[in-house]
Amino acid sequence: MKKRYFLVFLGLMLCLTSCVDIEEVYDFKADGSCKIAYNFDMSKAVSVLMNLMSDSVRATPQFAMAKDTSLNFYSALPDSTQNRMNAEEANMAKSSNLLVNMNLKKNLMKVSVVHQAKNIADLEYYVEHLSKIAGDSQFSGLTKGAKNLSSFDAQQLIAGQDYYDYEITPHKFYRIIDLSKFNAFLKRTQSTFAMAKAMLIETPYKIVLNFATPVKKINNPHAILSADRKRVTLVTNMDEMIKDPTVTNLKIDF
Repeated sequence: MKKRYFLVFLGLMLCLTSCVDIEEVYDFKADGSCKIAYNFDMSKAVSVLMNLMSDSVRATPQFAMAKDTSLNFYSALPDSTQNRMNAEEANMAKSSNLLVNMNLKKNLMKVSVVHQAKNIADLEYYVEHLSKIAGDSQFSGLTKGAKNLSSFDAQQLIAGQDYYDYEITPHKFYRIIDLSKFNAFLKRTQSTFAMAKAMLIETPYKIVLNFATPVKKINNPHAILSADRKRVTLVTNMDEMIKDPTVTNLKIDF
């Protein structure tokens, strides 16, 4: 039953990924562990798209569902995806949770993927491999219950966002965009973003990094450093990234 609900939720999430407030939050602990959360708030997109639907579509059972639940990420994945995972990927998924808060009638749709990395190596593996799981999951077959929400092909958005190169140590967090990968991603998704822009839907992006010790050095002039130098916040959007992909580059020494 949980897996069936997950497929519906994930289908909705994928259909709206290009019209979402995206927030990444990293909480680094003194013992070297790190909690990372990818938060997707699609409430604004739901509000816009619901206004475009007929009363008969809004009356279907799919749009009457309301859920506030937490699922283990691995157990919620399709069996076909689980069977293709190696041991490291499976362990990564098993130590992650999927949080869903959805009420379409109230224009509410929030999804989070949360992972507790035991150490820096675990964290680096996670950020480098999460998109692969999305790409291998054959998500396009899961959107049957949500086709009326949007025609966006969002599988490529989830799986395509692997365009960062990471270098993470106990005292540094470096993330540099790979321009060739990013340009390939834009080429695959240009029609999706054009559709979102035509509907006046933006794609805000925010990354927050909380450190156990003060930041010594940061290279991005757009990033905001807290008064105690333990929090870095960077706010941008996809339009700004398209104009200047390096806007999300981060080199932080702490």
